[in-house]
This record gives sequence, C-alpha cells and structure tokens, in this order.
Amino acid sequence: MAQSRLPPQATCDVAVVGAGIAGLTAAALLARQGLSVELLEGHLQSGGCAGTFRRGAYTFDVGATQVAGLEPGGIHSRLFRHLGLPAPAATPLDPGCVVDLGDGEPPIRLWRDPGRWQQERQQHFPGSDPFWNLCDWLHQASWGFAGRDPVLPPRNLWDLGQLIGSLRPGNLASGLLVGASVADLLQLSGCADNQRLRRFLDLQLRLYSQEPADRTAALYGATVLAMAQEPQGLWHLEGSMQALSSALEQGLTAAGGSLRLRHRVSRLRPEQVSGWNIQGQGPGGRPFQLGCRDLICTAPPQALPALLGEALPAGYQRRLQGFSDPSGALVLYAAVARSALPAGCPAHLQLDGTEPGSLFVSISREGDGRAPAGEATVIASVFTPARPWFDGDEPTYQARKQEALAEIQAGLGQLLGLRPEHYRHSELATPRGFAHWTGRPFGFVGGLGQRPSRFGPFGLASRTPLPGFWLCGDGIHPGEGTAGVSLSALMVCRQLLAGRGLNLALA
Repeated sequence: MAQSRLPPQATCDVAVVGAGIAGLTAAALLARQGLSVELLEGHLQSGGCAGTFRRGAYTFDVGATQVAGLEPGGIHSRLFRHLGLPAPAATPLDPGCVVDLGDGEPPIRLWRDPGRWQQERQQHFPGSDPFWNLCDWLHQASWGFAGRDPVLPPRNLWDLGQLIGSLRPGNLASGLLVGASVADLLQLSGCADNQRLRRFLDLQLRLYSQEPADRTAALYGATVLAMAQEPQGLWHLEGSMQALSSALEQGLTAAGGSLRLRHRVSRLRPEQVSGWNIQGQGPGGRPFQLGCRDLICTAPPQALPALLGEALPAGYQRRLQGFSDPSGALVLYAAVARSALPAGCPAHLQLDGTEPGSLFVSISREGDGRAPAGEATVIASVFTPARPWFDGDEPTYQARKQEALAEIQAGLGQLLGLRPEHYRHSELATPRGFAHWTGRPFGFVGGLGQRPSRFGPFGLASRTPLPGFWLCGDGIHPGEGTAGVSLSALMVCRQLLAGRGLNLALA
C-alpha cells in the first residue's frame, strides 16, 4: 500500500477524505474503474470507527465489533468479488445477540435460524406474531429494493431513474409506511400494549438507529431487526475488525490507488477551473495541498462547516444546524481470564436497566486473535450525550470518568458475574478519546439517527449543492454499520462515475 508522504502539491481525479470503511470502499471501487484516487486519513491506520488498537497482548475493536453483509449476495461479499479478493475470514454469530432486559425473566436469544428465532420470540412475546409478520413483509420488500442499488434521495434525473428502476410493486405498497415509525407498526399490528416487546425493541433499535421504537423509521427498523437471521446474518471477523479494512486496502493497492496516512485535512475549497483544493498537514506537520476534480467526504455532516467555511451554502448550513447531535459513547476495554466468564458465554450481549445506560457487550472468542489462550477481551459500551464530556476542568473530567468506569463494571458484574479482581486490563474511553481517534466533532458515533423525517427520501443526499462534492458514510442513506456505509460508498461511486460517462455494477 502506498503510504508515503503526499507531495506539497499534487492532483488526482478523485480525493476521498477519511479511510474508514466507507472511504476505503469508495476509493477501491473508483481506483478499479481506472481513476487516479488519493485516500487521505489523519490517523496512523485505516478503519475509523471499525479500527483496532493493541494493549500488550490484547487487541481491541475500537467501535464496531460485528459485520453484516458477508453472506452470498451481501454487500461485502459483492464488493470483494468485484475487487477480485477473498473476503476476510469470519464465522456467523449464533445467537447474534443475547438480550437481558434486567426484569428477572430469562434473556432473549436472537438465533440465526429463522424458525428457532420465531419460537424464541413467541416464548418471550406471546401474541406478537402479527407485528413480526408485518416486519418480515417490510424487510423482504426493502431488502430486495436495496439489492437493486437505488439512489436515495434523488437529486437529478439520473438519480431518479436509478430509484424508479429499483422499485417493484411491493415497494410501492411498503412505501405507504415511509413516514411511519416502528412504534406505529406495533399499533397497526395490535401489539402496542406488549410492554416487554416494546422494551426489547427500544434496546435493539438504539444500537442501529440511535433511536427508540417511536423515533426509528419503520422501513429501516424492520430490516435491522431481521439482520441476525439467515439468509442474512451477523459475522465475527477472525483476528480483529481491522481485517475488513486491511482487505479493502488490498483492493485499493491492486487497483493503483494511494492511501495517505497521517494526512489530516483542515480545509476544502472549491476551485473554478480544477474542481477542488484540499489543504492540510501531513507527517511532521508538513503542509500539503491536493487538487481534484471530485471530492468525497466521509466525515460526519457536523464537520462540514469547519471544513468548508464560507464555501458552504447558507441554506445547506441551516439544514445541517437543524440536525440534533448524534450520541457519544463510553466504552470499557477490558481483559479477563476466560474462566471468569459464564460457561457458554455468547459473543454479544445487551443489558438494560443499568447506569449510566443500557450496555452492549462484545466478548472475544477463543483463538480469534484478540487475546492469548485462556483469556478474553470484554468491550462494554453505552451511549452518552457527547458535548458535556468536553466541559469542565481536568479533575472534574477524570472524576466523571472514574464514576462511569465503576458503573459499567457494576453492570458487567450483574450481567457476567465479573468482579474487580477478575480484570487483567481495564480502561475507559469517552467522547474525548473518540474525537482524538476519529477526528469526529465531539467524538460523535453513528450517523444522524434513522428517524422517519431523516430516512430514505427525506435524508441528507450524497449529491450536495456543491458541484463535485459528495458525501459518503453513516450520515447518508442507508445509515450506519459497516454494511450501511459500504452501500453508501457504492451509491456515491455510481453517481460520480455516471457523471463521467462510466458505469459501475456489482454482480
């Protein structure tokens, strides 16, 4: 991989800002189409929120801990086949997650087999079949629609043609619910009074949409609620989440593209003739400039005012200011002896009813490369408002951090029986740490939230009002997660290439 220093002044066909999964995917696809591509990343490694770091013998996934889209026909399977590379080694998660509502009842297991999952939910949520059947119908319509690579929201005739060509009768019917929420589906199916089901949905949907059932778009929620079951599924990567980034880097290398690490972008300026001018600092603080015809920005939309300055149209800036803040995260990275964990402990769990919030827990598997034999990494995360972590003095910050650490460890004690003496390593990351790691404003995690007013046709478009300036990543359709941002990258690449008279289609 070309990771050398960018010359002080350089040019290319397309520059991509941010080497997370979205940026890596977009750069690799465009380079394979024959364009000269420069991928700029301010950090020491690629991956972004799906990256990893090491602490001695332990490897920790920074944010994302599971992958969707590796099944036949899934977005990552299609991408790697198109790039001529094998997909990274992974095993399906079964169950995809175990959810403990903290109510004294047995936990809910999201089995991979659809029949077994149906029996599980009938046991825990009697009388809820009408809701799940409605969700299944919406999911089937939406999944087929997504597989035909639509463009949402459309901003010109080409976009509209791609959207119309992806529609089928089932989509026209399900489209009647485009403004509905998952809570509306509960009402329509006669299941609104099932409080335990509602609590389960709130917990699961928050993971994927950052919103509870009454603020998650119905079409989005119906799909993510089915992601753990075949023929889709959730996958555990061997080694670490970095394996996905490394594989995409190989695709970029093979196609002749360049990844420039430690190149932090500070300014994006439109040029009347050449397209775009990018300014920033490379290794050692050395300034660089890069000219390009097209620019793909994977940074969160909240970063655009600082990057674009006066070039940002006033109306567009007002729209960005109208979005509420995404969440931040508190994440405990720990290591324990495997013998300290319950027998048969699953890889992913959720626990409700704790402070400072519901926990999502990921545990490494024996031999998966994340911990020595007989040990396990434990990653426990909880959503938190991000901005308050940047207020106050250092002693106050450290005191809050220690309090949150103790609360999360207490939750792990309730969920897994872990006690303080079990920890061989333990550290807490706050939004401050994520801001430093990812460059995201205030350490925001995830996208804009999949509310009905922001989903699909109502969301932020990849094609911006600025010619040659594109958005990609979890802030645009179809949302967050490695599969979601890869789909967004494919959409942007198809739009960009169409403007150059080129076609991109994945099998």
